[in-house]
Amino acid sequence: MRYLLVAFLSAMMASPVAAQAPGGAATTAPKVAAGPFDPTRDSARDLEAAKAEAHKSGRRILLDVGGNWCSWCRLMDKWFTEHAAAREARDKAFVVVPVNFSPENKNEAFLGQFPKVDGYPHFFVLDADGKLVRDQSTGDLEDGRGYSEAKMTAFIKEWSGK
Repeated sequence: MRYLLVAFLSAMMASPVAAQAPGGAATTAPKVAAGPFDPTRDSARDLEAAKAEAHKSGRRILLDVGGNWCSWCRLMDKWFTEHAAAREARDKAFVVVPVNFSPENKNEAFLGQFPKVDGYPHFFVLDADGKLVRDQSTGDLEDGRGYSEAKMTAFIKEWSGK
């Protein structure tokens, strides 16, 4: 009986939350983005803007592919927030473009022009014209249950183009 109760409660917790709309109709609560990845953005348009900025500023482009559903993606976002020197070095070297990959928007047409991603988050380094320079699994930049400042800084320095 205890197993049935646990199964029932688990199913209830996994179901979408419904809100009561005016007039009595139930609606699903809207999803709120909880990270840097926005499924409504146009990645191709974002890349074009990044190319213009990269030409103007002399930086390369860093496509950061992931989703707000991804714990390692959220961890990386938090890691850069907490490691100011690495964030500043990244932002000095690259125009950063978050590219969403989620059930809402897999960005298949956009991502199809790059090598297959084997895990998330994932980096693609592009030159100012949008040509692929480096395909980087971020797993190589991990250290335990987080990211290595030494590995991340070395990656930024090596692929900044300077």
